[in-house]
Amino acid sequence: MDMKTIIIGVIGNDVHAVGNKIMYRAFTDAGFNVINLGVTVSQEEFINAAIESNADAILVSSLYGQGELDCRGMREKCEEAGIPDILLYVGGNIVIGKQDFDKVEKRYKAMGFDRAFPPGTDPEVDIECLKEDLKIGE
Repeated sequence: MDMKTIIIGVIGNDVHAVGNKIMYRAFTDAGFNVINLGVTVSQEEFINAAIESNADAILVSSLYGQGELDCRGMREKCEEAGIPDILLYVGGNIVIGKQDFDKVEKRYKAMGFDRAFPPGTDPEVDIECLKEDLKIGE
């Protein structure tokens, strides 16, 4: 299998680093080339890193609840930057308060994200989805 490159990071003014480190280890152990941008990452930084590394996917984390604001317009920025089809994932505490995740997921998909994951999702779930979406092992 040719190694797939993924960009991970925590978007916006979020400084939650523990989950980011767990995701980095899980994706690396699963055989992905992981470029970890760390915390307080802007949309532009995710997109620039994806272009520079010819990445296959961008995985955005948000834990402080402002993910919707931080992620709005990201798909359009990817299109403008010439990577319209890059896989976009988002996960964590991506909305404020307790909300029906089906509705949350629909909102993120309407914003152009391919998948959205609720808080506490096991990295194995993301890895399986990535393998499916990137057609790894087919």
